[in-house]
Amino acid sequence: MLKKILLAVLVLCVLTGIYYRDLLSYGWMQASGQVKILMNVEDVSDVMNDPTFPDSLKARIRLIEEIKQFGVDSLGLTPSKNYTTFYNQHGKPLIWLITASEKYKIEPYKWKFPIIGSFPYKGFFDSTRAVTEERQLMQQGLDTDIGEVSAWSTLGYLKDPILSSMLKRRAGSLANLILHELTHGTLFVKNNLELNENLASFIGDQGAIRFLKFKYGLDSQELRTYEYSKKYNDAYSGHMLRGIARLDSLYKTFGENPVVNVHRDSLKNNLIMTILDDADTLLSGKRTLTNKNQQVPSRRVVSRWPDGKLPNNAYFISYQTYKSKQDIFKIEFEQKFGGNIKKYLAWLKEKYPSL
Repeated sequence: MLKKILLAVLVLCVLTGIYYRDLLSYGWMQASGQVKILMNVEDVSDVMNDPTFPDSLKARIRLIEEIKQFGVDSLGLTPSKNYTTFYNQHGKPLIWLITASEKYKIEPYKWKFPIIGSFPYKGFFDSTRAVTEERQLMQQGLDTDIGEVSAWSTLGYLKDPILSSMLKRRAGSLANLILHELTHGTLFVKNNLELNENLASFIGDQGAIRFLKFKYGLDSQELRTYEYSKKYNDAYSGHMLRGIARLDSLYKTFGENPVVNVHRDSLKNNLIMTILDDADTLLSGKRTLTNKNQQVPSRRVVSRWPDGKLPNNAYFISYQTYKSKQDIFKIEFEQKFGGNIKKYLAWLKEKYPSL
């Protein structure tokens, strides 16, 4: 009997290993990527004492330290040892992110992971593995999008380093990035990435404005630059979210009429082209494209994308993930908490169980 039990356990382990082979392989790759970075970081104190390290970049590191402290003291973010080490990328990207969607529905493809739950994106430290995964998704008939990532959060499990690419950012953009990632380490709800990313985007935005006012003043160039950029980014995000609604309305007509289905790819691409092209009018109110009904994307639209490839449903998924709940957070934040981020975050931490 004991031999039979042991054999059954062995078979179960083998079958489990086969079933989770891809997940185990991916986990190993991610762990290896993280270890490679962590083995090559320098303590910030050593970088700051290095006479060969440019003073202008040292000033940026000091700014990150100020942003982090402001986030803890003024916004209520959880203290951590993040950004106490430095990693030099030597101008190379570190991680690539894949998103995928149904071809005729704005619905994210989700990857499931133990403990942390499901995600509508997947990151890779190996670009070759990222491209291979993307091709497999495309073979399944999904729309895909792949791009480089400027930062990530390990939710406090590891010490996230300052990346050399961060030091190239303007003050407002840098504050937004750091506060966004620190928000993940403060509150992260399992299986609700849309809430997590929307909240981090909201706190990053609101926190950056408050930090710039605190650091540089109400009439500073840093604040004006950030607010102008935010004005456009908010308008663009809102435009993309309205575009999602337009695409969903179009996709609902598919399947009802065989004649329409024959031309559904053309209808889809033309609408995506129009949505992207209309974005040029967000702040100026002027159009430069004269023919909205042309059958192929205009050169002006296509030239923005690698190899002239028009974005697909997966491109819109990121706006749904990061920006779809901003108005909800803003109303709640202002009406219930009078614009007090620290009180708002404390309330959210009680409301939602965090990893």
